[in-house]
Amino acid sequence: MKSNVTFKSLTLALASLLFACAGSEKQGETKETKVKVRTVPASLQPIERISTYTATVEAGVVNQITPATPGRIEKIFVEVGDQVKKGQLLVQMDSSNLRQQNTQLANLERDHIRYRELYKAGGMALQQVDQIKTQIDVLKAVINNINENTKLLSPINGTVTARNYDNGDVFGQKAILTVQQLSPVKALINVSETYFTKVHIGMTVKIKLETYGEETFEGKVTLVYPTIDAASHTFGAEVTINNRDMKVRPGMYARVFVNFGTEENIVVPDRAVIKQSGSNDKYVFTVESGVARYNKVEPGRHIGDLYEIVSGIKAGDIVVIDGHTRLVDGTEVEIIE
Repeated sequence: MKSNVTFKSLTLALASLLFACAGSEKQGETKETKVKVRTVPASLQPIERISTYTATVEAGVVNQITPATPGRIEKIFVEVGDQVKKGQLLVQMDSSNLRQQNTQLANLERDHIRYRELYKAGGMALQQVDQIKTQIDVLKAVINNINENTKLLSPINGTVTARNYDNGDVFGQKAILTVQQLSPVKALINVSETYFTKVHIGMTVKIKLETYGEETFEGKVTLVYPTIDAASHTFGAEVTINNRDMKVRPGMYARVFVNFGTEENIVVPDRAVIKQSGSNDKYVFTVESGVARYNKVEPGRHIGDLYEIVSGIKAGDIVVIDGHTRLVDGTEVEIIE
């Protein structure tokens, strides 16, 4: 009888031990369901408001060298790449018509002298003298126009960038030469209307050219268009680069960086920002009362190892920087140092 009681006592003790162990394991499992994470608070930091625009470099001035009317080209005095001065003779057109008009002018001037003598002697009316004087004035204007279109001069200091004819060709529709001013050069950017009041003439900008990698050039805003494009809600601004070293050439692809000043905005470590698989959405996890919360965010600039956050969280939010691979919205978490 005594052995039976002892056996029952042992059985009860063993059952109690097994129950206690099972309870202990269950509590351990509960603790393990909390995902361990590291966090930092989202903070405010002064951020430079730098916007980037793309543009194609253009010459400061472009002149197409052409006569007013078609004609034969006697001689072109320059080649592509030549530097030319303002007023320099570039092209001589056929001058046979000019010679004819000059001969006619000389005849009219001799007649005018003779008519004046006849008028003084009473052998001719003043009206006839005035008529020939009018003819002379008209012909001089014609000759001046022909002369301008026979000797084609450069209107600027610049570089010959195109030649479309040879000596003896007849000028048609294409310009005979193109002369461009390469110092300074310019780039036109289209800026959001949000910044209309912040862009002004004389404003300094930074420029990078694909040709020169990370080398930076300086430019200045020299023209701000006074109206907003209704379709794109942008306005034009012209940036001028002095280009004294002639490194920048028309046609180059440029990125123009405009600094609109500094303002405080939210920043978080870049490893806190996660790209949504299958989309371009970005998100971060924050912790509220021991629970992870999913927050879709709009990142701004990437500054060193930080991301600017334009929207989606607020300053002071506790942001997960490690351990978020196991998180979904609502996961219980344990914050570790």
